[in-house]
Amino acid sequence: MEKKLKQKPINLVKVVLFGPESTGKTTLSRHLARHYNTVWAPEFAREYLQEKWNNERKTCEADDLIPIAIGQMKLENKLAKRADKILICDTDLLETKVYSEEFYGGFVDEKLNKAASENEYDLYLLTYIDTPWEEDDLRDRPEQRLEMFNAFEKSLIDNNRPYILLKGDKETRLKNAVKAIDKIIQEKENLYSFSDTLIDLDMHFMHQNIDTGNSFDY
Repeated sequence: MEKKLKQKPINLVKVVLFGPESTGKTTLSRHLARHYNTVWAPEFAREYLQEKWNNERKTCEADDLIPIAIGQMKLENKLAKRADKILICDTDLLETKVYSEEFYGGFVDEKLNKAASENEYDLYLLTYIDTPWEEDDLRDRPEQRLEMFNAFEKSLIDNNRPYILLKGDKETRLKNAVKAIDKIIQEKENLYSFSDTLIDLDMHFMHQNIDTGNSFDY
């Protein structure tokens, strides 16, 4: 099981959207993926818990956290192979750990705790609560937004994670996020690019066809 909670090695800039519910994480994930012409890993928990609510009329329970964590890492590892230099993650296991601590009296499964500590990311974008609360089937605790925000920021500090705080409207958040991400991209070399692998594959087959005398049309 522990293997299913680990990142697979790949040379990408990995950025995590981090913070309480209804603080614009998914919107910014989409905008960043579009800006960098790459993919983003959505929050697996939303699909998992929405299905649970639809089928059982039950919300998240402590026993759901490990399946959610496994699903999230499976999604992240799969999409990392389709990314171009940067992967935008709408959440990570450290966020799952924070929810576990806050909702279940400090309880955190040791396997989740270990994986949340070991998985690495280049930057966390901590989203502030200056966005309107949007209610849905899964969100709760609108009156505790500041308390939850403080818990998220504390977890970043306690775990020594690199982060910036994002406030303001969508344009301001995107601008500040891009500025921080661009700096990281410039400092890293030989980043993986799915688009480049496709080009290399096309060139390989083109040369193979030439070498074997096969004809092909563009």
